[in-house]
Amino acid sequence: MPDFSIIHSVPFYEITALLVLAAGVGAVSLLLRQPMIVSFIAVGVLAGPSVFDIVHSREKVQLLADLGIALLLFLVGLKLDLKLIRSMGLVSLATGLGQVLFTSIAGYIIGLLLGFDAVMALYVAVALTFSSTIIIVKLLSDKKEVDSLHGRIAIGFLIVQDLVVVLAMMILSAFGVDSQTGIENSAFMRLGTVVLYGAFMLVFVVVFIRYLANPIVSRIVHSPELLITFAIGWAALLASLGSYLGFSKELGGLLAGVSLASTPFRETILSRLTTVRDFLLLFFFISLGMHIDLELLGSQIYPAILFSLFVLVGNPLIVMIIMGIMGYRKRTSFLAGLTVAQISEFSLIFIAMGLKLGHVSSETLGLVTLVGLITIALSVYMITYSHMLYDFLEPLLHIFEKRKSSVERMESTSLSGKGNYDIILFGLGRYGAAVADYLKNNGYRILGVDFNPDEVRRWKKLGFNVVFGDASDQEFIASLPLEGVQWVVSSVAQHDMGLTHEDPRIALIDALTRQGYKGKIAVSTQKIDEYDTLKHKGADVVFLPFYDAAERAAERLAEAMQCKLPHMNSAPD
Repeated sequence: MPDFSIIHSVPFYEITALLVLAAGVGAVSLLLRQPMIVSFIAVGVLAGPSVFDIVHSREKVQLLADLGIALLLFLVGLKLDLKLIRSMGLVSLATGLGQVLFTSIAGYIIGLLLGFDAVMALYVAVALTFSSTIIIVKLLSDKKEVDSLHGRIAIGFLIVQDLVVVLAMMILSAFGVDSQTGIENSAFMRLGTVVLYGAFMLVFVVVFIRYLANPIVSRIVHSPELLITFAIGWAALLASLGSYLGFSKELGGLLAGVSLASTPFRETILSRLTTVRDFLLLFFFISLGMHIDLELLGSQIYPAILFSLFVLVGNPLIVMIIMGIMGYRKRTSFLAGLTVAQISEFSLIFIAMGLKLGHVSSETLGLVTLVGLITIALSVYMITYSHMLYDFLEPLLHIFEKRKSSVERMESTSLSGKGNYDIILFGLGRYGAAVADYLKNNGYRILGVDFNPDEVRRWKKLGFNVVFGDASDQEFIASLPLEGVQWVVSSVAQHDMGLTHEDPRIALIDALTRQGYKGKIAVSTQKIDEYDTLKHKGADVVFLPFYDAAERAAERLAEAMQCKLPHMNSAPD
């Protein structure tokens, strides 16, 4: 094995080695078209004590990882508001608690059947209930699905899970207190303290939103450098405060984002911090891989495979059952359910606390570590290719859906008519909304489609005919009134993974072709190298917003210059 002793002498050398290794492994992963998250976790394994043992200054890597976690949840919080909590609260609570209860009971029974003692079985069962908020949110962000219905529901029940994590950690730590002080009294006192601190944080955030958020950000936004510094500092401050008061860093960072979500500058903050977030999260995934000790895994392969199958299949199933009972369509339930098909980094922390207290052995830590490695790796692929997986399994999923959905029902008056629309427009973001407004003002009959419930409600209030739907949903496309429609236009943002079956534009073109749609199709892209491919896939027109705007601006400038030329030529010498 190579001698890396010179690297250990200076922490800067260690970070440099990590970045070089991450770039190399990432490049190979890109060539093989593998998800970056998996490759970065692999970097952590390679850099850890089991392989090259490159990094000894783990606390410095963990510091960067913690900052990345705070920033990730801060950016998620920027997209949330009180309407989301009201609309998604019931389903998030039901699915979150239902999944935790089911996984705990079933995991405990499996542990007993494998011959574990009651304490070990209970620890493993509870550890299996936690899903990784960081990994899920990162994947949903990469796929532009944080604002989708299933993305919002997933984030909702992940928040519920985080609260359960806090409670579980608190109860576990209570067992470490001297029995003379009274375990029950200690646990109740800790619970009361956490509730009190939680109320304090909520009041603080509400007051900040009401009186301070807009004035502060309005002044800071004039300096881009200061805006970035303030945003990162604010995210770190509330994450630290949440951790200090007994909550997780994730919840603190999320509250920091929510506190600024009502300001008119949140899009500016989002755009400026996305790259910083991705860089810092690199260290989170590396840190996660570094904690995987390969020496502990050998004797736990068969139990780990069984528990992994339980997490990968059982957790999504219970979420689908609960959401189906509540009236959600099988597609929404399936996509949301996939997000709980892995265990969390908190699972390892939970077992490590049990090991410190003498409740479980190092073999238990090895078992849960191997389950984490298997489920995280496989669930990344499941979520990345979720739409393709749904298309494959769709014939088997009818039992998870009511005959008539009571939650995602479509307005029959909007979709029942034939030939009522000239244009169907997917995506009501800034670009799509501008296109829709221009076309409507010019007398065209437009049906708008968006998978962000807030946008649907907002555009209905503005007088547009608009419905909730997903361009990647084959069933939804089949329900559209396509007869007589001249153009179907997509302004939906593309994936960062390239033009694949998962791309909503490709999925839309394929679905329209299957329905025998006879009109024209227009899609948009920000990448000029996708132009020919999209045309080949079946798009009649491909919009290039930046290039089109530049071309139009140049034309108007030329026209203005031509208008001035006669005057300029007639001027005296």
